[in-house]
Amino acid sequence: MKNILSFIWEVFKIVVIALVIVIPIRYFLFQPFFVKGQSMEPNFESSDYLIVDEISYRFRDPARGEVIVFRNPQNQSQRFIKRIIALPGETVELKEGRVMISKNSEKFFLDEAAYLPIFVQTDQRIFENITLKEDEYFVLGDNRANSSDSRVFGPLPRQNIVGRVLLRAWPFTAFAKIEAPSYINE
Repeated sequence: MKNILSFIWEVFKIVVIALVIVIPIRYFLFQPFFVKGQSMEPNFESSDYLIVDEISYRFRDPARGEVIVFRNPQNQSQRFIKRIIALPGETVELKEGRVMISKNSEKFFLDEAAYLPIFVQTDQRIFENITLKEDEYFVLGDNRANSSDSRVFGPLPRQNIVGRVLLRAWPFTAFAKIEAPSYINE
């Protein structure tokens, strides 16, 4: 009987130590996220299991091209995954199915060839030209035809950003570190 109680006590200590380590990591540093829906295809499929880095944006600003998870501005209980297209202070315009960004006197079409198939067109939906305020971002899904994004709900406030997608952990055959593309025209 003493051996059984000793064993249970050891297991209990291990479980408590594991929880003390795992819970802060889960709630303050990294968070799992399951992709639901088609809005980020072909780059992220429904049921992909992602690891979201929640700490980076405490030390730096989000960057163009990064894939982020955020709370939906229209329903805070929903989490969305999208790509950052435009940054604070920039004006976003959709012309001829492409994204045009301007700031000060500079204008350029965003080269999205690194993550979008060549035939993808970005339609306007409800969207009008938007100039982003401080701490606002413009986000789009990679599957532009099937995405509820800033074209519908407007600019994304920085406070809604949960974090950036760091890893695709599942399916294991698609395991990858997720990097933001480098844009030639920036």
